[in-house]
Amino acid sequence: MTDGPANDEQIQPQASADRSVAARQALMATMAAALYEELGAALASLGDVPAATDIRPAESGLVMLRGRAGGDGRAFNLGEATVTRAAVRLADGRTGFAYHLGRDSRKARVAAILDGLWQGPERPRVEKALAGLRERLAAAAETKARRVAATRVDFFTMVRGED
Repeated sequence: MTDGPANDEQIQPQASADRSVAARQALMATMAAALYEELGAALASLGDVPAATDIRPAESGLVMLRGRAGGDGRAFNLGEATVTRAAVRLADGRTGFAYHLGRDSRKARVAAILDGLWQGPERPRVEKALAGLRERLAAAAETKARRVAATRVDFFTMVRGED
């Protein structure tokens, strides 16, 4: 067992990798919630980008949704949902992937291209192109939270004077 810098050196790359994975997950979640038109506009705003070829053409399929009663009960099959996925390889060898609910194969392909571009030197440009989309999604989430909060009911028990 070693102490000191050797352990710190082992921990630092892992923390960096975790942040990178979390950032990519956030990117993919943003693109999954976006409309095709928004992703198309973001890609167009990047200008000249490497060509993309399909590794796996966009295809739709079904996934089983699982649920739990009360959040911690026994799992059960809730139903099926349509999911579309795409995988592309950019001209420089990077790969991009996308999954989203629904059957819009164009959206899946554009999202996969943006994912591939995000992994290279175009990352700041992709982030900037998606900034407006992230703001719209955050505003929509805030509006939904306000609407839900407006219907909240607080239950309380009045304490009687008797013990």
